[in-house]
Amino acid sequence: MQTMKIGNNDVVLLGTAMPPELPEGSHVMTATIELPPGDPGAPPHRHSGPVFGYMLEGELLFELEGEPERVIRAGEAFWEPGGDVIHYQAANNRPDRTSKFVVVMVCAPGKEMLTYVSPEELEQRGHRRAPRPN
Repeated sequence: MQTMKIGNNDVVLLGTAMPPELPEGSHVMTATIELPPGDPGAPPHRHSGPVFGYMLEGELLFELEGEPERVIRAGEAFWEPGGDVIHYQAANNRPDRTSKFVVVMVCAPGKEMLTYVSPEELEQRGHRRAPRPN
């Protein structure tokens, strides 16, 4: 994390990303999501546009296609590019407490914000998934 000054205010930079150009007609949604203790989150899915998030409480087990799974903790930011990338996991990593995060999601025009991936497609694209921990 980096701290910088804007006017008289200290600003903590949580992360940066270079998302793709947004098509005309895109819209943005901001939401909070709470996962009960141990909740596995949504099944594998993809988003029509980029998603930016910030963990408010707890821990999130997070996995995108082509990247190893990782734990995002309260106070950390995350992002995903959306589009064709499968989002495998966004699970509560804590069995003993709720996890809560805020997301800003860019939705492509005329498309759903989230679409589930079929078991057949998961099998076809299995070679793109990072190795799983033992």
